[in-house]
Amino acid sequence: MSTTGITPTQSLPPVSLIDVASYLPGDPVGTEYFTPYMRSDRMAKNVMFRSPKARHHVGRDETPMDMVAKAVEPLVERHGMDAITDVDVLITHTQLPHNPIVGVGSEVARHMDMRPGWVLDIQNSGCAAFVYMMSLARMILQTTDARSALIVTIQNSAGTVFTTPDIRKLAQAPVPGDGCGVGLLVKSDQAPILDVECRTYPEFGGDMDFNTGSERKWWEPGEGQPCVGFTESKITKVFARGNRLVPEVALEVCDRIGVKGRDIDTFVTNQPNRLFLRNWHDALELPAERHPDTFDRCGNLFAAGIPVTLDIENRAGRLRNGSVVMLAAFAHAGDFAGAAAVRWGAAQ
Repeated sequence: MSTTGITPTQSLPPVSLIDVASYLPGDPVGTEYFTPYMRSDRMAKNVMFRSPKARHHVGRDETPMDMVAKAVEPLVERHGMDAITDVDVLITHTQLPHNPIVGVGSEVARHMDMRPGWVLDIQNSGCAAFVYMMSLARMILQTTDARSALIVTIQNSAGTVFTTPDIRKLAQAPVPGDGCGVGLLVKSDQAPILDVECRTYPEFGGDMDFNTGSERKWWEPGEGQPCVGFTESKITKVFARGNRLVPEVALEVCDRIGVKGRDIDTFVTNQPNRLFLRNWHDALELPAERHPDTFDRCGNLFAAGIPVTLDIENRAGRLRNGSVVMLAAFAHAGDFAGAAAVRWGAAQ
């Protein structure tokens, strides 16, 4: 395990997450969309794959850049277009890049008429990408002349990969949803990031298998559609790791900022399934009402789960200014986990 925990000192300026916004494409898609295609499979009964009530799917011609443009609209309304076009740092994480050779950062910048000095496309960190990007953006803002950053998470594989004829039959097909979440960070003490903990677990790298169900490589022509492969043995391992990793990183941050897990005002995590959500707030001794649950509304949004949930809670007025908001998630089969605490003060 490798660890990155960067705690601000007196010599480093505070960095704030001053706003979040999100976008969910199209109308909600009910589970009945998948029912006619699903084959009898004992995996469907596994707690990891119990379906949400609804999810959103991207349109066939909807690009990641389109999703970002929609997601940032509330930020433009609240802060003005210059707050977006003039950002110094742009960091993106995309589940399914528009072009498999490159990330979407430069295309997002062109689409939004931005000229950032830093453009980073983050492929690792999965469902914890928003936390990881907060850590990276804070480090850049604290140690350079950069003044602001836009961090972007795009989940767009539900309406593309998980609705293909072969994949929509699988137990995991109804679980993901699509969406985009963004965060605006600036050098200020308005809504300071109190601490961040990011951990990489190389021993679990490669445990998430992506294949076509045959010897064909995913980029080669032929039959079989590529998807993440699961076995019951793998599910058991991932479940055990996820149960442990998210509370571990969250409580590490709690310890460094001097609060108990049960004293966190709002705990926002990725949203993989109902059982993880219950186990995580139980581990921190938090009541369920302090751990927002968007799973039945949005499905598993992977990296976009944290910012979309944050935005939903913020727009509903459930995040009190001055409160401690803890963000935490784990990625893939457990090769990464991260947590960040924020003194809330974002715009609504």
